[in-house]
Amino acid sequence: MTQGEQRPNPEEAQPVPESASEPTHAAHGAPEAAGLHDESLGVGGLLTAQLIEAQSKLAEMKDAYLRAKAEADNTRRRAQEDIAKAHKFAIESFAESLLPVRDSLEMALKVETPSIDSLKEGVDMTLKQLVAAFDKHRLVEVNPQPGEKLDPMKHQAISMVPAEQEANTIVSVLQKGYMISDRLLRPALVTVSQAA
Repeated sequence: MTQGEQRPNPEEAQPVPESASEPTHAAHGAPEAAGLHDESLGVGGLLTAQLIEAQSKLAEMKDAYLRAKAEADNTRRRAQEDIAKAHKFAIESFAESLLPVRDSLEMALKVETPSIDSLKEGVDMTLKQLVAAFDKHRLVEVNPQPGEKLDPMKHQAISMVPAEQEANTIVSVLQKGYMISDRLLRPALVTVSQAA
């Protein structure tokens, strides 16, 4: 800088804002009480409105929950009633299938002087009715053939006997077993070959 040049005065170069020249509440250390007070009322009003809205939603949700709970209770009660009826009347269809069997047996007993042939014919017809009822309701015989392997899930060995066949195979069937679909109702009673 040369001697003829003057340094710019910082105060002249930068205009002073009016707000800086006037004293403020903040400059004196006093908070803007009026602004805070008005703002707090606004926040308080907003919070009150949000609280009322939340309480309204809570009441709606509580009502919806109570309705859903009542509906679930009603559904559970109806289901229990249906299950009880199903247990009570599950045998109804099977019983209807057995009625002709009973009718045939009663008619056979009413014949005063039955011949051996008529008795045999009546018993044969009754057995066919019974087999038809069993087939209709998926009641399947478990009647293993001699030489079959013992199946403990379907057969019950009553005794072991010496036999000229592989050990633990069926020798004879003392009583047939029965299954309902895939569920064992009664195992077949069998004799089994013992190991040599």
